[in-house]
Amino acid sequence: MAGPTTVQRGTGQRKDSPARPPRPRPQGRRLPSRRTLIVSGVLVLLLASGIVWALYGSSWLRAEQVRTTGVDVLTPAEVEAAAEVPIGAPLISVDTDAIAARLRQKLPRIDSVDVVRSWPHGIGLKVTERQPILLVKKGAKFIEVDAKGVHFATVDKSPRRVPLLELKPDQSAGLRRFGKDRLVREAVRVAGGLPGAVAKDTEVVRVTSYDSISLQLTRGRTVIWGSGEGGPVKARVLTALMKAAPKAGHFDVSAPTAPAASGS
Repeated sequence: MAGPTTVQRGTGQRKDSPARPPRPRPQGRRLPSRRTLIVSGVLVLLLASGIVWALYGSSWLRAEQVRTTGVDVLTPAEVEAAAEVPIGAPLISVDTDAIAARLRQKLPRIDSVDVVRSWPHGIGLKVTERQPILLVKKGAKFIEVDAKGVHFATVDKSPRRVPLLELKPDQSAGLRRFGKDRLVREAVRVAGGLPGAVAKDTEVVRVTSYDSISLQLTRGRTVIWGSGEGGPVKARVLTALMKAAPKAGHFDVSAPTAPAASGS
């Protein structure tokens, strides 16, 4: 059978047209062979096994050093002895939460602690100690109380510039209503909100009832604070009052809208 023909314009002659070559079929992606998949799986397994061995079985990544920071009253040796870090154990297996819990239980002076792994061989103990804001006298010793009202340590000598708490509640209905613990918390709230210069000069925080708190300052000065409510306002008023009457010996900010200063 004759192939297709065309007529060339202008000459009237036919010319046989060449047959078009077949289009190549698009080829899809070749799937990995079974052998390639097996080899890849073995390599992944070997890599995972190596990592597990390095973390748990080798001597490279083991707890060998403990470093303590943030201590002031406590010593690094005290903290590290209480931490009981399992020296020689794989670093990845060290229970940091358990170490932190032991420290807080054994050393109440610790307010918070961050236990971190320091690769490849270390454990870091970042300690924050409680700071005394009041002292409660007990015989010849002193109990330190922090800003949260926690009685956390008993010391032989009172720290400098930490006021003594004198709790002498009257036998009133107010005492039965609020209780001794509540009065201590109010004293803590007052002491924690004092202006810096006043806090530095405060020797005694005296509490006789919920709304009768006073301060004994250096040089025989006294401050009638009233209740623990409105502390920030009272602090600002007291600061201004002491600047206005620097030679006064008695200040009353129990009603901060009508403060008073007297004596010299």
